[in-house]
Amino acid sequence: MFGLIGHLTSLDHAQLVARDLGYPEYADQGLDFWCSAPPQIVDTIKVTSVTGQQIEGRYVESCFLPEMLAAKRIKAATRKIINAMAHAQKHGIDITALGGFSSIIFENFNLNQIQQVRNVTLEFERFTTGNTHTAYIICQQVVAASAKLGINLSDATVAVCGATGDIGSAVCRWLTARTDIKDLLLIARNQERLHRLQEELGCGIAMDLDTALPKADIVVWVASMAKGVEVDSNTLKRPCLMIDGGYPKNLDQHFNYDGVYVLKGGIVEHSLDIDWRIMSIVNMDVPARQLFACFAESMLLEFEKWYTNFSWGRNQITLEKMDMIGQSSRRHGFRPLLDLNVTPLAAELS
Repeated sequence: MFGLIGHLTSLDHAQLVARDLGYPEYADQGLDFWCSAPPQIVDTIKVTSVTGQQIEGRYVESCFLPEMLAAKRIKAATRKIINAMAHAQKHGIDITALGGFSSIIFENFNLNQIQQVRNVTLEFERFTTGNTHTAYIICQQVVAASAKLGINLSDATVAVCGATGDIGSAVCRWLTARTDIKDLLLIARNQERLHRLQEELGCGIAMDLDTALPKADIVVWVASMAKGVEVDSNTLKRPCLMIDGGYPKNLDQHFNYDGVYVLKGGIVEHSLDIDWRIMSIVNMDVPARQLFACFAESMLLEFEKWYTNFSWGRNQITLEKMDMIGQSSRRHGFRPLLDLNVTPLAAELS
């Protein structure tokens, strides 16, 4: 059985969907209440692969909200994730994906040092971040969407915002090894990690966001931000492809500009038979046919019976693992979301 640990995008979002999740008493509660709310299994999921194979899983709502980080409620945030993991393990889930901020919090606050949660001894091999599949899907989106827009990668400058993160560094490795992009711009807060990444890649130009954006034909957004950023579209190239792989989304504005195209990154489309309701609650555009690539990774691990923390630790994603999960992804019927308009795009981003 596979599991998905997720969270909602904001307090407003949580209050809005609490009744749909089956907890109407949460709907009128503020951040203090959500800081103390326990994790809940809110959905049972049945999935049928295009191969005909069937699996079952559970969705665990962690009750974490990004405002907890913004308000420096760090203990509450870390407790949410570790308690959700214990809840999943206690219910016999074999492999569980840590979605959204779950994996970021786990890594950034060294939660691997906390192995005992009340009467549960966490077995970390039961968990995966899903980042390998997410990185693979984003790379496929870069290649396919740029071709769709007539952007020649051999002439293109690609900027990666969040380049030193787990997903960002994997995207940089893949683009460097598997494409002939002209220039790679590396944007990250931690300069020491940035220089290490440059040394590993043997290429890439470290640059701040404001300087990089006007130079980029393609921007990959995979930074971990509790709040989004605003971008002045007048500074962007035309055409400009922006792949937003954050959850919540990094871009905190509405785009409706000629030649600027925004694609929701790290999302897969599928023709699988999936019986669930959670994707509509987390604002997926086509909930019956789309889901987060990190969640799909736990499904793939269950399909393949790879009960291991396939994606784990910072900057451990290899090209070989991306190829491996990519082959499984295609075999079971997942494909990268390529929902781009070729006329001026009006994309609503949270």
